[in-house]
Amino acid sequence: MSEAATPVDLHAQQVRKFKLQDMFFHQVTMVFAFIVLAALVGILISLAIEAMPVFREFGPAFLWTNVWNVPEDQYGALSAIYGTVVTSIIALVIAVPVSFGIALFLTETCPAWLRRPLGTAIELLAGVPSIIYGIWGLFIFAPLFAEHVQPYLQELVGDTPIISGWFAGPPIGVGILTAGIVLSLMVIPFVASVMRDVFETVPPQLKESAYGVGCTTWEVVTNIVLPYTRVGVIGGIMLGLGRALGETMAVTFVIGNANRIVGSLFAPGTSIASTLANEFGEADPGLHISSLFALGLVLFVITFIVLAISQWLIKRGIAKQGI
Repeated sequence: MSEAATPVDLHAQQVRKFKLQDMFFHQVTMVFAFIVLAALVGILISLAIEAMPVFREFGPAFLWTNVWNVPEDQYGALSAIYGTVVTSIIALVIAVPVSFGIALFLTETCPAWLRRPLGTAIELLAGVPSIIYGIWGLFIFAPLFAEHVQPYLQELVGDTPIISGWFAGPPIGVGILTAGIVLSLMVIPFVASVMRDVFETVPPQLKESAYGVGCTTWEVVTNIVLPYTRVGVIGGIMLGLGRALGETMAVTFVIGNANRIVGSLFAPGTSIASTLANEFGEADPGLHISSLFALGLVLFVITFIVLAISQWLIKRGIAKQGI
C-alpha cells in the first residue's frame, strides 16, 4: 500500500506543472513573434529579388532619376519618392497642430457632456474607408479648392521669392497640395486619438498642484502635460506619418498621377503607392514590373527609416526623463 503524498511532494508537483505551462506558453508566444518576423523578412527578400533586374539595368541612379517612360522602358523613382515625401510632410504640418488642439480641448477644456460624443465622432473618422476620402476629395473638395482657395493663395504670395513658385500654375484642384490636405484629414483622427489617450495618463495631482500655485492652462500644458507625455506624442506623430506614407486610394484620386516633378504644389504629381495602384495590374513582365517592385522596396525602406527615427526619438525622450 503506497504512502500518501506529503505536502512537500504536492508542492513539487505543482511547481513542475507550472514550469511546464510557463515553458509551453513561452514557446507558443515566441513562435507567434517569429511568424511575424519571418513574414517581414520574406516580404523584404521577395521585393529585393523582384526589384533586382531594374537595379542591374539602371543601378542606384534609379533612385534619383526623374524619368518614367513605359514605352521606352526608362524608369526612375525620383518623382514618386518626391510626391510621397512632400504629401506626407504637408499632411503632418496640417495634422499635428490640429490634432494637438483637439487632444488638449478634449482633455483640458471640453465640457464633460461633450467630451464622450466628440471623442467618439473623431475616432469614427478613422474608420472611414480611404476610397471615400478619395471620392470626396475628387468630386467635392478639389472643385471648391480650385475655385476659392488656390486663386487666393496665388494672390496672397504674389511675387514673393521662392514661395511664389510653390503656388504657381493653373488652379485645377488636383495636385500635390490637394493630396496632402486630404491625407491630413485621414491622419488627424489617428494622431488626435493617441495624443488624447496619452494626455489622459497625466496624474491629476500634477495638474491640480500647478493650478493651485496659479498656473494658467497654457502653462500647465507646456510645463506639465507635454514633458510628461513627450514619448507618447512622438509615437502618435510617427503613427500618423506611417499612415500618410502608405496611403493609396485617396492619394490616387486627387494627386493627378503625373510622373514628373514641377516644383509647384498645385501641379499634378504621383506617389509610390498611387503609382503601384495605377500600373501594377497592367504592367508588362520585364523592367516595368521590376520597377514597380523596386518602388515597393523603396517605400518599405522609407517606412523602416521612419520607424527607426521614431524609436530613436522615443528612447531619447525616455533618457531625458531619466526612466
